[in-house]
Amino acid sequence: MNEPLKSFKNYLAGRLNLQDDREGDEITIESIRKNIEFKGVNLWTLIFAIFIASIGLNVNSTAVIIGAMLISPIMGPIMGIGLGIGVNDLELVKKGARSLFTATLIGIITSAVYFAITPLHEAQSELLARTSPSIWDVFIAFFGGLAGMVGASRKEKTNVIPGVAIATALMPPLCTVGYGIATGNWYYCFGALYLYSINSIFIAIATYLMVRYLKIGKKQFDDSRVEKRVHQYMVTIVVVTVLPSIYLAYKIVDKNIFESNARKFLNEQFVFPNTQVVTKSFVYDNHDKSINVLLFGEVLPKKKIDSLKTALTQYKLKGVNLSILQGLDAQKQIDLSQIKTSILQEVYADQSQGDTAGRRYNRVSGNAKSAKTLVQDTAVFKEVKILYPAIQYLGISKMKVLYADTSAIDTIKIVVMGFRSKIKPKDQRKLQSWLRARYQSATLKLLIQ
Repeated sequence: MNEPLKSFKNYLAGRLNLQDDREGDEITIESIRKNIEFKGVNLWTLIFAIFIASIGLNVNSTAVIIGAMLISPIMGPIMGIGLGIGVNDLELVKKGARSLFTATLIGIITSAVYFAITPLHEAQSELLARTSPSIWDVFIAFFGGLAGMVGASRKEKTNVIPGVAIATALMPPLCTVGYGIATGNWYYCFGALYLYSINSIFIAIATYLMVRYLKIGKKQFDDSRVEKRVHQYMVTIVVVTVLPSIYLAYKIVDKNIFESNARKFLNEQFVFPNTQVVTKSFVYDNHDKSINVLLFGEVLPKKKIDSLKTALTQYKLKGVNLSILQGLDAQKQIDLSQIKTSILQEVYADQSQGDTAGRRYNRVSGNAKSAKTLVQDTAVFKEVKILYPAIQYLGISKMKVLYADTSAIDTIKIVVMGFRSKIKPKDQRKLQSWLRARYQSATLKLLIQ
């Protein structure tokens, strides 16, 4: 029994051995060191990559964004910081930190300049996806950093580093920060900067861990007092970096668990024959966790709502506030009797005019869709009123657009709003971007009267 187990252990050790085909320590350190500093070629490559990534985010092109990440040299200083900590090279850490700060600042300025002059200011799906981190971003950055250091330590260079650059996606959130500054959208700005910081920190931590696993030689000092002082600096840097990262990772995990449990709760508990969920949202912060639901259909009795709130504990949602806004409650939402009357009138009119059963079905189905659309529009109006209390009215319609130089005909959604006071241009752009995301319509146009 012991012999087969020993053989299997030796087999695994041989397969998982990272010492084979390893480059010398000095060559590995030098190859990473030369990619740290941003000047000349590296600096211009970064600027061009930022422009390409910004254009990709602007036109919502995944292929263009991937191309920008491939040519970006921004991984260099991050790996340099991790390597410097791992080999006790304080100067390498300082150089990497300075270069990373320079690269970050130049990247933000470049992208902000682009988004300030581009005629396209709408936030597309690729950009919106970079406004907040998830636990998967932490895992990707960490394992990407491990893979990057393994690739950098090989004699035969492979496509590991370019692959890590794509997977960890450092460029898009950096460009999103520039977009947030250019458009005055600070939520996008700080959310993307948070994602960029998370990625950078965990790549550096993973690089440090892999350096120590590979047993790359540490820097030796002639003076033991200098060596002790440098060691203290390194320990301080590791603690200052790791402890906040653990806290941030914990918060991201906790948020993901909360949202997963909340979705499961809604999917399993909010199943009613004559009532359906129209919209749902989750609020998570340090002092408040809540689930907000807008219902359409028959009003749920108070007893049922109380039982739903009691059921929260079954989904590990104890202490979470459940807010239910019923779409037809006390004339605050649309009147169900009016919808039924309208549908019946249409059916009766179709019968008197000799319409076929199929046409009658299509007409009734259309009215049902209209009713659902009205519920959504009403919910949007309430949400906008929370953001902009000065709003007086909101109108929504579809319009056909004809072009002089082509025979194409487009149908776009038009939203008209009236306010008691003037709305700033940057708030109008932000509101239009929000409406496009809310209605999932990239061509929606907002008119302020």
